Parts: sequence; C-alpha cells; structure tokens
Amino acid sequence: MRKLVYYGNETLRKKADQVSDITQETIDLIDSMFNIMSKESGIGLAAPQVDLPLQLVTIDIRMYEGPALALINPVITSVSDETEPYEEGCLSLPGISENVIRPSAVELKALAPGGEEIEFQTDGLLARVVQHELDHLNGILFIDHLEDYKRKELTSTLKKIKKMNRKVS
Repeated sequence: MRKLVYYGNETLRKKADQVSDITQETIDLIDSMFNIMSKESGIGLAAPQVDLPLQLVTIDIRMYEGPALALINPVITSVSDETEPYEEGCLSLPGISENVIRPSAVELKALAPGGEEIEFQTDGLLARVVQHELDHLNGILFIDHLEDYKRKELTSTLKKIKKMNRKVS
C-alpha cells in the first residue's frame, strides 16, 4: 500500500526515472495514485510523492470541469510567453499555499496508460497542474519558485512537515 510522503523525503528531490514498460504493476500504481489523490482531496499527484522516482503523474480536475488523466513519461514541449500567478498548494506540503507565476499555456506529450502516445495543448488549471506535477518529476517543489524571503518565512512550517515523514514509515 503506497502512502504519501512529505517535504524532506529524499525521493521528492530526485530526478524521476522513465517508465520503461507499462505493466499491470504500472496500472495498479496509477489506480493507487488516483485513490490517494482522492482521499487527500488533491487534484494532481506525481509518483515521487508516493516515494517512487518514476515519471508518472495523475491529474483529476473533473470537479473544475476538466479531465482525469494519467501521464507516463510526460514532457512539456512548449510553453507560452504569457505568465500568470495562481495560488498553489501541494499534498506533500500540507498547509502551505502561495502564489506561483507560471506560463499560462503549455504543450506536452506523454504516454497514456494504454501505451499510446498523446500530445495536447492546454491552458488554465490543467496547464498549471501539469507544470506543478512535472516539476515533481525533476525534484522541484512549488516552494522552489518562491522568492527567498517567502521561503524563509516558511522555515518553521517546513520543519514541522518534515517530521510527518516519520509517521509514514
């Protein structure tokens, strides 16, 4: 049974490995990630957040009239010049939400769980979630996009979150 890991867990800072084969184990992992995301009321989850350094993300923004998708080995191929701020949070950083400036639209390609290659362009919330989750695959957390003074303000909260990893193991 996979569990969510929190800030301070070393897997969150690793570059994730490509998924070489889509097996039943991969499909089971996707199902597990959707379940964890739902249980935690999240809209996106990357495999490193369940302590697996794999290039796999699940997104479910149906409550915002968007899609539910699993993306394997996703790559952003293009970003818009236009940027916008949006308040982001993260299941691995509970209790923290801050405005992050990101490109407002992205193009990406990935594999779907059935193994077919998909490519699409998106903006709005889906573009935001895609960028946030793909950052996880490169060991980047949304707080890394904040100005230094903002990150310093979060120091005591981050120390508390780090301790949550001990409860997980």
